[in-house]
Amino acid sequence: MKAVVYKLFFVSKLFILATFLSACMQTTPAEIESLKPVTLKIAVLPILEALPMYVAQQEGLFEKHGLNVEFVAVASAPERDQVIAAGQADGMINELTSTMFYNKDQPQVKIVRYARTATPEQALFRILASGESGINNVDGLKGARIGISQGTVIEYLTDRLLQSQGFTAEEINTVSVPKIPDRMALLENGELDAGMLPEPLSSLAVLQGSRAVLDDTSLPEISFSTLTFRNEVLEQNPEAVRGFLAAVEESTAQINNNPTKWIPLLVEYNLVPQPLLQSFKIPEFAEAGIPTEAQWNDVLDWANEKGFLDKEVSYQESVSPDYLP
Repeated sequence: MKAVVYKLFFVSKLFILATFLSACMQTTPAEIESLKPVTLKIAVLPILEALPMYVAQQEGLFEKHGLNVEFVAVASAPERDQVIAAGQADGMINELTSTMFYNKDQPQVKIVRYARTATPEQALFRILASGESGINNVDGLKGARIGISQGTVIEYLTDRLLQSQGFTAEEINTVSVPKIPDRMALLENGELDAGMLPEPLSSLAVLQGSRAVLDDTSLPEISFSTLTFRNEVLEQNPEAVRGFLAAVEESTAQINNNPTKWIPLLVEYNLVPQPLLQSFKIPEFAEAGIPTEAQWNDVLDWANEKGFLDKEVSYQESVSPDYLP
């Protein structure tokens, strides 16, 4: 009796093995390839907005959602744009102005989520006066030489913030200084009266002697950054992008629940200047959401008024909620 049971057990094992081998032999190379995790390449600047992605990577959240994510380090927005245009990265952190310029002739990229947003309590950008300028309040900015990066969110926010304080076009005097380190140096030595800087570099400028005069906490609805993907990637791998955003949503919750835990990542990826690390508080990150059509239209109106664009750029073709978890 035992011999019969053993033979039946052995035969059943052979049958299972044969079935498995047969299934493997029938699997095509394309099917095998489809079982591999999708790889997404993200162009990243050394900015605070990248923290949720680094947390997701460290905590295995991308892997949890069946993804392999590679970060493509870039040193500037122009370098980021070149990498995206060349197809060397699939997604990026950018702003509405950047997406508009991409899509002005034909849709190439699409915003799928906020990255960071200003709030009434936390600023993303500040206009700072040089310590040598003698400017102590907003009125002192009238006619002052304010360093900006032309045709970017920096210039848009500078105009809108000053306009909200009653400034006329003639009272706003901006000077194009595209590179932030140059802007900071000119601000520090008094060659600029004032300058617009993002956080946390604006806090560093204050530490070095500049004075914060006006920031976007007074008008938070106009100030935010975005996560954006190439249309080709969205069409070919929509589930991968959904998985990416689901992982970012989980990491965002982890950061907001325990911000101090992630200080080592700020150091590792150089997201906060060294002199600020002892006092810097990680801000609350935005939960799932996309820019509204009203926000889009305000930037579009500004870009057309300034002559950076001469046509309408479709909100529906440039922003989508379809990939949010």
